[in-house]
Amino acid sequence: MAQCRRGTLALLEGIDQKTFCRQAHPDFSPVGWHFGHIAFTEAYWILERSAWLEPVFPEYHQLFAADGLPKEERQNLPTLAEIYDYLDTVRTQVFKYLETAPLERQERLWRWLIQHESQHGETIAFVVQLHRWQLWERPQEIWVRGHAAHIPSSVKPSSEMMEIPAGEFEMGNNSIDAMDNERSRHRVYLDTYWIERYPVTCGEYRIFIEAGGYQNERWWSVAGWKWLEENPVALPLYWSDDPTWDNHPVCGVSWYEAEAYARFVGKRLPTEAEWEKAASWDSIAGRGHTYPWGDATPNLHHCNHDNTVGQTTPVNAYPQGQSAYGCYDMLGNVWEWTASWFGGYEGFTSYPYRGYSQAYFDGQHRVLKGSSWATRPWAMRSSFRNWYYPSVRQILAGFRCACGRD
Repeated sequence: MAQCRRGTLALLEGIDQKTFCRQAHPDFSPVGWHFGHIAFTEAYWILERSAWLEPVFPEYHQLFAADGLPKEERQNLPTLAEIYDYLDTVRTQVFKYLETAPLERQERLWRWLIQHESQHGETIAFVVQLHRWQLWERPQEIWVRGHAAHIPSSVKPSSEMMEIPAGEFEMGNNSIDAMDNERSRHRVYLDTYWIERYPVTCGEYRIFIEAGGYQNERWWSVAGWKWLEENPVALPLYWSDDPTWDNHPVCGVSWYEAEAYARFVGKRLPTEAEWEKAASWDSIAGRGHTYPWGDATPNLHHCNHDNTVGQTTPVNAYPQGQSAYGCYDMLGNVWEWTASWFGGYEGFTSYPYRGYSQAYFDGQHRVLKGSSWATRPWAMRSSFRNWYYPSVRQILAGFRCACGRD
């Protein structure tokens, strides 16, 4: 918890009060709201619901509760210093309770809270990027290059397809860390299919753009073309024409754009099950792994994550992070759209409240798999499930393609 908090607070470096409070995009709350919500959630579930203590800072309940105010009304925030005090006061009391807490009954809740903070930390990271992007004509110029393996622009990854043989695999996760929507682990049979070794790169996506992909209805589904007519765009959001980014994964594309590109190249988006099998299943061992590379905790040799680089990296920069089937970047770099709708597995039970997952089992959200350069290690698993409306164009979201036996 302390390690996670240090990373969360590090996101505040260089943030002024105006940026702290201002909403960068209608879909996302201000940076400062997320910090307050982290403190509120920890206080609610540990101090109020577990230790049965009186609420701390009850005046913040409406402001920082997830269902308290609409996102556009969350900009009237306390100062940075007051939020620091809120976080510190709550954490001090939480750690005092931890000394006597019955962890044999509560461990899942405590682990859920670490992941809750991790997820909001990821949101904070990309909202900060949105603020910076709005100040620059070319967003990539604001990103400081990190220490990932250097891949010269002349070394281009191929669009090689990896064959995933027919058979069963175990999907989902029953571990103490697993979120409610990851449970329960179950067996799934899939016919033989192929999936791209790498996420689709900016260089590959540029071919679609230059071929008039955004102007040709034949590549778009009915829903996708309707979305495009209502949102006339011709490039991904956050796009740069700088060729030095050609080996980086394309991002800022909606599900509809990803689907259209896949049709353009004669492929399709993978289902969630296809993606997860390619990422986690070891057919030789006959078992799944927590991560593509095995069960070792993510580190900087495996993938681009935890804000270490602060941007995308080339899709072939992390050979030590390959899955057993030889797929790269299945964790880290960018989240990846799948063809599947978000819903519960058989026997689903909400935890710790219905609104965490079940409220989104509405047939309107598509599943994204993997994680991004901003994902904290506690929220990274091949079984982890993210979800967005298909119309969302998110700075952390890309995709890879698949195809089946015709």
